[in-house]
Order: sequence, then C-alpha cells, then structure tokens
Amino acid sequence: MKSVFISDRITLQAAAGGAEITPPVLLAPLAGITDLPFRRVVARFGAGLVVSEMVASQEMVQAKPSARARARSELGLGEARTAVQIAGRDAHWMAQAARMVADGGAEVIDINMGCPAKKVVGGMSGSALMREPDHALRLIEAVVGAVSVPVTLKTRLGWDDDCLNAAQLVQRAAAAGVRMVTIHGRTRCQFYKGQADWRAIGDVVRATHIPVIANGDIICADTARTALAQSGAAGVMVGRGAQGQPWVLAQIAADLFGQPQPDIPTGSALVDLVAGHYEDMLAFYGAALGMKVARKHLGWYAQQAGGCPQLRRRVQTATDPAVVLGLLPDALEPLPEMGQAA
Repeated sequence: MKSVFISDRITLQAAAGGAEITPPVLLAPLAGITDLPFRRVVARFGAGLVVSEMVASQEMVQAKPSARARARSELGLGEARTAVQIAGRDAHWMAQAARMVADGGAEVIDINMGCPAKKVVGGMSGSALMREPDHALRLIEAVVGAVSVPVTLKTRLGWDDDCLNAAQLVQRAAAAGVRMVTIHGRTRCQFYKGQADWRAIGDVVRATHIPVIANGDIICADTARTALAQSGAAGVMVGRGAQGQPWVLAQIAADLFGQPQPDIPTGSALVDLVAGHYEDMLAFYGAALGMKVARKHLGWYAQQAGGCPQLRRRVQTATDPAVVLGLLPDALEPLPEMGQAA
C-alpha cells in the first residue's frame, strides 16, 4: 500500500533562489562509495538529492587532486539535484571550500558534523564538533555567509548517551541560516552498531522549523515508511541500502511519494548498467585505480543479483577490464533457488 507523508517535495530557500528537492529521498554521503560515477547511476533512476563523499575543506582549497575529484558535481543525466559535503575544523578553509564547490556547480552545500571515523574525529572534525557547539556554530556561520546556495547540515543524535544535543545544535544552526538537517539516528560512540533510533529523531523534528531528514538503517520502502512514521521527518536519506541496487531510492519514492515506479534492470539490462558503471569508473579514476575502486561495487551488484560466489570473486580479482566485462553476464546471472539454498 502506498503512503504519502507530509509532502512529496522540500523547498530550501536561499539567496540564489533556493532549491526544490523532489522527491524527499536522498542519497547519503558515503566515503569511497558515492563518487561521481555512482551518483550518476542513482540519478538516472531518480532521487531528490545526491550527496558527494565528504570533502576535506583545506585539501579542497589547497588543490589536492583527490579532494577536488570528490567535489565534482556534474551528473550529466537524471533530474536529481547535487550537493557537495564539506568537512573541517577551521572557518576560513570551510568558507573557501564552500565557495569553490558552489562555483563548481553544487546546488547545495552540506556540512559534515556526523562522521564518526577516528581519523576525522581525531582531527576535531565530523561528529567531534557535537562536543563543541559554539565552535560548530562558527563554522556554520562561515559557510552560510560564504555562499548564496542553500546550506544543509548532517549530524547525529549526539556524541554519546550523555550528550544528546542534536536538537539544540539544530536550533542554533537554523537560526544561523541552515535550511535543512539530516539526523543519523545514532550517537557517535555507537558508530554503526545497534539499531538507528528513528523515534529520537522526532525530538529534533519538534525542536525546529526547518526540514529534518531521517537517516540510518533505511534500506527499502518498508524501513523508510517506519522511519518517517516514528520520526515525523520530512524525508529519508539512504546510504548502505543503495549498494548494489542504485534504483532503491526510486523504489522508495514510488511507494511513499507517488513517483513513477522505476524499471528494475534484470538480465542483459543489468549487465549493461553494471558495465556502464564500471567503464565510467575507469574513465573517472584511470584504469589502474578505477579497477580497484570498482571491485566493491561489482561485488555488491553480483551479490544483489544472487549470482555465483565463485564468479563474483573472479570478477573482483581480475586485472584486465576486458576480462571483467566478459565475466559480467555470468556473474550477474541468478543461481537457481536450489543452488542458492545449497
């Protein structure tokens, strides 16, 4: 049964005219995963907003090639809007990076205050900023003041169970000009353990007037429906649930917000999609690095398709792109049910 929650669109006001996110189903920023080739695939099926991998602000400004590659925002197809997520500790670098990515075509600038990785937190960025709300606000003010496109924020419920301050941080962020916030329903100290607390996201929803997006453990229409019902959020953000099935955001949008049902590729259509994604990665990264980066995506596609595990390993370990492309039809062929059970 289809259910429509609140609205099928979110409007983010800004000096440059704002941005409309339709439908309110967003692709999460995932390090090493939501690069430009993957965002293009997701956009082809449909999403309200696709968000880049986290970009270190100082590295972006100082022209580190990998940082600038992560910040590229040209999709070239589909109707999804694109956001670039930036992270950092210094207001100067954050503002400079925001200007650069906005000039590069990003329609939305997202600020990372939720990454739990030790490397990021050790640099006093990401979710570490939840322990320093005054400093976090200075960074937000610097970014908002630097660009005319909408600025959004992604964070968690808090640092730990004794520091559940997302509602207070979001109230201050909204007053500073942030137009939307995404809340991952865990604390930093939980990392990705346990179950995301969608009901706790409701505390943030009730505390602010800006749209709140629910994130964490949303992998399909059923989990999205439950997350929205429990949180009262305006939309959902999907991360790991899109691995190997970039059409899942469009499926959620169809089931919950009345969007057209996507054509789920099978057989030769799936092979063509995966081959195209693979070739786009080779072009984006160069053949040597592209083959390495692509391995996880190829594995996810084959696993979702129910293909032979032995063929999946061969596809992931092959060192010749021509061999990979030649193996794809068999690697993506679902095993008979009896074979799967065995």
